[in-house]
Amino acid sequence: MAYEKELELALLAVQRAAILTKSVYSSHSKGTLTKTDSSPVTIGDFGAQALIIASIKSAFPNDEVVGEEDADDLRANPDLKNLVWDLVQQAKLSDPAAQDKIGGPIKSADDMLKALDGGASEGGNKGRIWALDPIDGTKGFLRGGQYAVCLALMVDGVPTVGVIGCPNLPVDDKAPLDSKIGTDADDKEGKGVLFGAVKGQGATSRALTDGKLEAPKTITMSPLPDVAQATFCESVEAGHSSHGDQADIARKLGITKASVRMDSQAKYCSIARGAGDLYLRLPTSKTYQEKIWDHAAGVVLVQEAGGEVTDAYGKQLNFGIGRTLKENKGIVAAPKAVHAKVIEVVKEVLSAKKD
Repeated sequence: MAYEKELELALLAVQRAAILTKSVYSSHSKGTLTKTDSSPVTIGDFGAQALIIASIKSAFPNDEVVGEEDADDLRANPDLKNLVWDLVQQAKLSDPAAQDKIGGPIKSADDMLKALDGGASEGGNKGRIWALDPIDGTKGFLRGGQYAVCLALMVDGVPTVGVIGCPNLPVDDKAPLDSKIGTDADDKEGKGVLFGAVKGQGATSRALTDGKLEAPKTITMSPLPDVAQATFCESVEAGHSSHGDQADIARKLGITKASVRMDSQAKYCSIARGAGDLYLRLPTSKTYQEKIWDHAAGVVLVQEAGGEVTDAYGKQLNFGIGRTLKENKGIVAAPKAVHAKVIEVVKEVLSAKKD
């Protein structure tokens, strides 16, 4: 199968990184630095990015990576560097063969910094470029809600392989979404899912483990004969998407169920496996540009599960023009059968605002 090696590497790399993020959450040593875009970033971000880039470079040394972090903060702060290095050394897959497939442990703190700095690609539409978000949904992570470790391979600007690890989502693909899904990570029983998809090959979920990969289950979006019955997902943060516009759209579609708010690409995962139906992320400002790492993996997953993802105006998302989706505004993900209907209503609500 095409991209078999890439998919296996991405699944195992994300699984190892999730061991680190879970240990950071439970140890409460959440040293939070401020980043210029004011989203909180944690030691987990640095450790997970270093582990994943080291895995990619061990197997595909010439591939580029678009990542969110670099090693500057760690170089400037030896205590932080040592803390992250300790966590990176402890994050091991319990199955030696699986660990070997992703290059084994990082050899030194210097190698860790080098790996972290390996995420500086500017993106583009040529060749093989990985888009990585080591902890997507940092606020969800910090409060014990939903977050995701996200990795996608783009080939000539097209998301082709997507893997997302969601440590706090229920393993059961059919577990209904409710408002508590974004908040309660302390109950670990039956939680932790690893999603994967390759363009043209369908989408899967499996339990997230700390060793070798579990057997995959095929996932598909739920058939939605009546859009009024839909469960729709949106971001927790009002700064990320316009809750008011989204409520108007739901009303016009006849949707009466309350929206389910959760952080991160766990929203893409939830609709891909039929636990939710629609994901709306409408622009809150004219200038905001979506980052490619916030969407690339989720887009492959939803497409392969039978859905369609475009911007708010029905335009295809262009992942091949840099680190952001600067040609697109907003995101709408829905089952293929109802996507056009949803877009129609989205355009109606957005154009009413312009008047």
